[in-house]
Amino acid sequence: MTETKKILRLLQDFESRNIVFMEPDGSWPMVWERARGAHVWDADGKKYLDLTAAFGVAAAGHANPRVVKAGQKQLARLPHAMGDVHPHPRKAELARELSRLTFERWTKSADARRPTPDPIRGKVIFSNSGFEAVESALKTAMLATGKHGVIAFSGAYHGLGYGALNVTHRDFFRGPFHYQLREFGHFVQFPSKAGDLAAVEWAIHRVLRRERIGAILVEPVQARGGINIPPRQFLATLRRLCNDHGALLILDEIYTGFGRTGKWFACEHSGVVPDLICLGKALTGGLPLSACVGRADLMDAAWPESRGEAIHTSTFLGHPVGCAMALAQIGEIERLNLCQRSVELGEFLLNELSKIQSSRFKVETRGLGLMAGVEIQLPDGKPATAATVQAVKNMLHRGFILLPEGEHANIISFTPPLTITQAQLAKAVAVLAEVLATDKHR
Repeated sequence: MTETKKILRLLQDFESRNIVFMEPDGSWPMVWERARGAHVWDADGKKYLDLTAAFGVAAAGHANPRVVKAGQKQLARLPHAMGDVHPHPRKAELARELSRLTFERWTKSADARRPTPDPIRGKVIFSNSGFEAVESALKTAMLATGKHGVIAFSGAYHGLGYGALNVTHRDFFRGPFHYQLREFGHFVQFPSKAGDLAAVEWAIHRVLRRERIGAILVEPVQARGGINIPPRQFLATLRRLCNDHGALLILDEIYTGFGRTGKWFACEHSGVVPDLICLGKALTGGLPLSACVGRADLMDAAWPESRGEAIHTSTFLGHPVGCAMALAQIGEIERLNLCQRSVELGEFLLNELSKIQSSRFKVETRGLGLMAGVEIQLPDGKPATAATVQAVKNMLHRGFILLPEGEHANIISFTPPLTITQAQLAKAVAVLAEVLATDKHR
């Protein structure tokens, strides 16, 4: 019995069966043993090219030496502190750095509409997983506005905690827990082209008139939804609507942040400054850590000063090792100029993907930076779900890690490490084209 089979057998015996999908014939999944750069090796020693960056986490490459060293150094010195009681230096340093990267950088130029040219500071609530950052933002909006309603969008994925489930669109995730949800989310169609904007704005106006809405929550680019890229005016429209109706604009940049789309944050493509931004995934390059960053004045108005007991906290809040790795990860993204690299490689990737042709399927591509999707449809326009999933499995067998996304799992997503090479991308696309053209799709 191979090492992979032994490990999968253990998981079958001792982990909830709802977690890892396993093909009866053992062809899926592979078992990660180690990773470096853009490559992963499984438990049996086989080498793969990772085109997912492990859900976008490994932006600066898997096991980036400087990030790993920062984590190791902190682990040896202080592996744990007391997040909301007795803090540690790295948490303070990272909070300062996230303010610099977000609100200070966005508002550093003089603005005649403000009484002072000084940049706006940000303040941070640290968490562990992305959905917790979203829930921090939802709580902030409730406290700041006194209004519980939130507008979200079709295809939205904001996590699976009970707060985040209210604004995650797909019924697959929400349906089993419907009776335990507050149902404060109100969903509007996510626009795919400029011609959709008028209808979307009308629908938002309708919800704003009918409900007490404290926030609009949106992903600048939907990842799990299928690499859905809205028209550039979309965020500006949402910013204006929030301003007009006293609601907060919350951007979920857990997936799109830290260079993924060719900017530090995807909102920078449209020049829109949110009230709150949710960060995670690529923040540390590998350790669980997330953050909700909001305008300092807003955060101070929403949250009362601590009198010895925080009303929102957790045991591992601002974990020392995670904070140390995040500081190093941000440094590597800057040092390696990965935002610009994402632009250049993203253009190359889209160009290569656009060459894929198939006599059996309709193939459409879209992307922004190193966040791209290949949508596979049947000739009649219906989602080619079975063929897409099989193509992803066939790619795995050929040594390439990819994921299907979207409600119908018919979009193959590309979110590789930003350190991947042009040659590696070209090889992956060539093999995918061959798979779609020749491999059997059961």
